[in-house]
Amino acid sequence: MGFIIYFMIIEIRSLFKLKLNYFRQFWSWIELVIIGCSWGSVGAYIWRFQESNRISQLFEQTNGYVYINLQFLVYINDILTYLLAFCCFFATIKFVHLFRFNQRLSLFTETLQSAGKELLSFSMMFSIIFMSFVSLFYLLFISKIESCSTLLETVQMLFQMTVMKYSTSEFIQADAFLGPFCFAIFIFLVVFVCLSMFLSIIIATFRRVRKNRIEEQGIMTFIFKKFLRWTGKNLYL
Repeated sequence: MGFIIYFMIIEIRSLFKLKLNYFRQFWSWIELVIIGCSWGSVGAYIWRFQESNRISQLFEQTNGYVYINLQFLVYINDILTYLLAFCCFFATIKFVHLFRFNQRLSLFTETLQSAGKELLSFSMMFSIIFMSFVSLFYLLFISKIESCSTLLETVQMLFQMTVMKYSTSEFIQADAFLGPFCFAIFIFLVVFVCLSMFLSIIIATFRRVRKNRIEEQGIMTFIFKKFLRWTGKNLYL
């Protein structure tokens, strides 16, 4: 909790310094999500602790001769697990911010930033195509293939097909014509066409960023400037 309060103070100072520009930065939202999930984890932990004490006292008073429902406690524990998972996820994403000190790794992040609009348009198009195939496979093979019994399993199966880790034998057994036909259409449109478009966007943006790249400052220079700014001796920087 001390670390959470410390980071909150830093973010509040940044908010007063940058004002509305604070909410226009990607990393500011990452920090806010981490702080929110952290406080949510603290609340869920206290909630779970109180519920565990209540169940323990009930068990002690009745010597175990009473029905105790643990479903609510499991629900609270799941909430805590989800919040901790999101904290770990976004905290790990913060390591990407350190890539700016490495010329090769920072080139990757700059490429993704420059290709943001193109990747957003591509993601929308890919989502429409992918969900149409999910509907197709689910409605055609819901009663014939176990992997298509639910929408979630169908999505998982199509992702496996995208990385070419799925056997076509089940489709052939389900339907001698529709099975291979739908599989071939999916491979052609998603694997060959869509992924080729994705690679083309990344490669074209990478070449443009590398051509216009300005060399970044070193990490030691960054730390030195931060230290001088913290001590108030950065008048000439």
